[in-house]
Order: sequence, then structure tokens, then C-alpha cells
Amino acid sequence: MGMAEALQVLLRATADWLQLEQRRGIHSIVVNEELLRSVAHSGGIHPQAQPVRHSFKEPVTMDSKSPKSRKITIGLETSPEVSPAQNPIRRPASARLDDMEMLSREVLPCQLCPHLAQSRKQVVFGHGNLNAALMFIGEAPGMEEDEQGLPFVGKAGQLLNRMIKAMGLDREDVYIANVLKCRPDTPGQAYGNRKPTPEEMERCNPYLLRQVEIIQPRVIVALGATALQGLFGNPNESITRSRGKWRSFRDIPLMPTYHPSYLLHKESVPDQAMIEKRKVWEDMLSVMEKLDIPISAKQRGYFSQ
Repeated sequence: MGMAEALQVLLRATADWLQLEQRRGIHSIVVNEELLRSVAHSGGIHPQAQPVRHSFKEPVTMDSKSPKSRKITIGLETSPEVSPAQNPIRRPASARLDDMEMLSREVLPCQLCPHLAQSRKQVVFGHGNLNAALMFIGEAPGMEEDEQGLPFVGKAGQLLNRMIKAMGLDREDVYIANVLKCRPDTPGQAYGNRKPTPEEMERCNPYLLRQVEIIQPRVIVALGATALQGLFGNPNESITRSRGKWRSFRDIPLMPTYHPSYLLHKESVPDQAMIEKRKVWEDMLSVMEKLDIPISAKQRGYFSQ
């Protein structure tokens, strides 16, 4: 792709993204280099795609404050400056469905990681309720997920389902996705999984960000260190240090906790498994409190001696 064509793709992607932000009631956006990279990746996933061009009724102005941080002000008639987590007005369900279907059509044929596109059986886009207040984010699909095209359907997924049930919710009440949409290739191996590379997660990250923007969850649960590293773009994120401590991701409260597969690995040592499961359940109780979900005495008593 030539420089002129690449610039056109970036401009179209920026216009698409700004239009989405305007519809969500965002009045101003602070733009940095990381955000610009996300926009570049998120808007017409393939150069040959033809993103819909948008025009603004009001002018868009850029107010330069420093070389690395510029503020884009979008002219709106009646929209306070709010974050997605604070904004009580969601787009209509039909509009969110349209947005997610459009995104899925872009993601399913993705070729950004040619080695993954060659080895995968299918892209594992995400699954759940687009009205969900709670979003779970894991690391990458495994063999079962690659087979079925759904996230968390193997043994770890079954444990996650039990956790969700214990919270008084159903799987269909939440939304589940991964930081990487394809199963990491394992050349020469018929079984087993590997951790996604930072480069793979970076390429896939704009897809996940757009899912978060469409759903606008009130709370995100990051399952495991890889999910944290992918979300925050920091390979040094530690789930041991972060677990159980509230974080903020794009102004949305985020709870880091252990991945269900970690708990499964601990089951060979029952006493240790019980300790780790209790920690995760304490994190889920904190999530329930954040979401104003009533907690029964029985739920509070899980894992009590």
C-alpha cells in the first residue's frame, strides 16, 4: 500500500470512529499516539474494504496543546463531556446490534496475523448480551473455542460458567471476549496452547476496544495476566500484584482476577485450589457490589470455614 492510500485508510477510519463517539455523546477526546494507532487499526480492517464515509453536521476542530497530546473537540448541540462508564444513555439495542454485526464482518476474515489466519479453524469473535453490564475478557481461544467459534467453551469455560451462576447470573447476561480472536498457532503440536505474543495482541486490540465501546459495560473483569497485558499494552502487568484491586480501563472499573485455567491447574493440590478459588470469589463479590447486585448470606458464605 502506498503512502497516499494508507493515509486515505487512516482518514476514513478516523471519520468512522469519530462518528461513533459522537453518537455516544462524547464531547471531546484527548488524542495520543496510542489512540491514533488504535484508530488506524480499527477502521476498515482490510485496505481493500470500503468504509462508509461520514460527515459531521458541526465542525471538528483540533486544539493543539503539545506535540504528544492534542484535544479534538466535536461540536455537539446538547452533550455533556462524559466517559462511557458515566454516560447513562446507551445507543438503542438495534443500533448496537448493527454496530457489532458490522464489526464481526470485518473481524471474521481478518488476515492481520497471516500465521494465525492460516492455522485457525475460525475466528472466535465474542459472545453474549450486548446490553451486558458485565464483560469478561480472557486471553485467547483454545482448541475447543477454535472448533466451536465461541469463547470459553472448554473446561475453563465451564468453570467460568459456574462462577457466573454463583453470582446469580446466566452466561447470556454477560458478554465474553478475548484480547486475541484467533487461537495462537502451535506448529508441530496437535494439542496444547501458547500465550499470545505482544505483537499479536496489539494487532487485535482495536477489535476488542470497539467491542467495549459498543457494549459500554459498567464493569470489566480481566481474566489472567495475559488479558491485563493485552488490555493495557504492558507486558510487565502481573496478575499476582493486581488481582483483587480495582483498576480503570477507559474510565470503566476493571477487576483483575485469576484465569479459570489457573484454578484448574491448582486442583491437583486441593487445599491450594480452595485458597485460590476463595480469592477469585472475593473478587466476584466485589464486582457484584460494584454492580449493585444483591448478595445473599449464602453467597457471602461460600468457601467460609
